[in-house]
Amino acid sequence: MTSVPRIGIDAMGGDFGPKPVAEGAALALREWPGRFRLTLVGDEAEIRAHLGVADITVVHAAEKVDMAAKAAAAARRSGTSLGVLTQLHKDGQLDGIFSAGNTGAVVASALLGLGRLEGVSRPALAAFFPNVGQGTVVLDVGANAEVKAAWLVQFAHMGSCFARYLLGHENPRVGLLSIGEEESKGNQLVQEALPLIKAARHLNFIGPVEGRDLFKGTCDVMVTDGFTGNVLLKTAESAASFLGRSVRDEVKKDPLAMVGAFFMKRALAKLRSRIDWQEYGAAPLLGVNGVCFIGHGSSGPRAFRSAIHTLTSFVEQRVNEHIREEIQADHDTAA
Repeated sequence: MTSVPRIGIDAMGGDFGPKPVAEGAALALREWPGRFRLTLVGDEAEIRAHLGVADITVVHAAEKVDMAAKAAAAARRSGTSLGVLTQLHKDGQLDGIFSAGNTGAVVASALLGLGRLEGVSRPALAAFFPNVGQGTVVLDVGANAEVKAAWLVQFAHMGSCFARYLLGHENPRVGLLSIGEEESKGNQLVQEALPLIKAARHLNFIGPVEGRDLFKGTCDVMVTDGFTGNVLLKTAESAASFLGRSVRDEVKKDPLAMVGAFFMKRALAKLRSRIDWQEYGAAPLLGVNGVCFIGHGSSGPRAFRSAIHTLTSFVEQRVNEHIREEIQADHDTAA
């Protein structure tokens, strides 16, 4: 890795084309000048039409991956912006990559192009959830709809490293998502995973946790299968959006409430910032032999700006090296 992280972005991924990518890149460069170098990959003419910043490299790619494209087939098309971006990372020209495009295609492209870290059976998509504590990392939230119990142990190690080195949790508490705190509850996957996670000496495992524990901050890392995690993620995002709209609608109905809202403007702005997913920008695909982050298709400039910051921190903190070390230490202990 160079002294300044080199971050690459799929400028054609997402719902709105290169415009929010270029605007987000400009925001990031203004806020953190000199901290990273940026490369945008995609239709060069279209990208430069929106690019008002000179200090950004553009690499042309003639094709893009549609949101409805089949993941495996899309990942094998080397001429797409996603394919070119992944190859640049594999060749060592980039230290981390980000795409807000087709999630399945990004996962498949990373697996085919970068491979897995040593000791990792399957990569997992991790999402950060703000709560009353310092926040919780949940994984998997969509890379693997069905998982094996042993994979959840690996997810726990990967999530712990992410929480320790990016979120500042010194000894991350790990919880296994279930339908009750009692170890006798849960489906077959939970029952098979419990003894395996408990036996992992390098994890601070606190036992089974419930969905309501997510926003209580009961644990710093919550592990589950990708199907359940994705439902949890989408439900939480919808609830946050509903809460924001409801507060605005109720305030508009009451003149006194509008006066109160004026005096609470700063507090409300902080709350909105805290629960807005665009402030976090992207989710890492942990377990691939590289740094790959995935974002929402509806990402706007703030989401791309936040993603660039998070990717940079991930590279700087050498999170993948720590994941390798922790999983290897667990294997050595088990042996």
